[in-house]
Amino acid sequence: MKLEIGEIDSPLGELRFARSSGRVVGLAFADHWPDVERALRRRLAPVEACAARSAAGLAEHLRAYFDGDLGALDAIEIELFGTPFQIRVWPALREVRAGTTPSYGALARAVDSASATRAVGAANGANPIWLVVPCHRAIGSDGRLVGY
Repeated sequence: MKLEIGEIDSPLGELRFARSSGRVVGLAFADHWPDVERALRRRLAPVEACAARSAAGLAEHLRAYFDGDLGALDAIEIELFGTPFQIRVWPALREVRAGTTPSYGALARAVDSASATRAVGAANGANPIWLVVPCHRAIGSDGRLVGY
């Protein structure tokens, strides 16, 4: 699979991304990028990486988000690669609207796996498209951030 890899400056620091066929498959802070890239290479092997020609569209959506347009991330086209369970959890996370904080248990129920709270947490931790798939909105059953 061919991956375009690039960088974007954000108010929170440098971000790195990977795209395949125009869809984002990875997004992370630069210091977390090696883990994301390693996971993508493992899942998508064989991988041919090249420099992204442009980051303009993705950068525009991210800039709008950071400027207060909380729906701007919805327009970013993504493609998810993971286990069958992760592929059920990550779209459910993408449906979580800004300002809401479901528990891992609620997400487990949303993907018809009520007893899989810990597996939902593990899927959150393996999320390759930070921010666009908002794993940071999920919380523990006691209302605390878990894993951050």
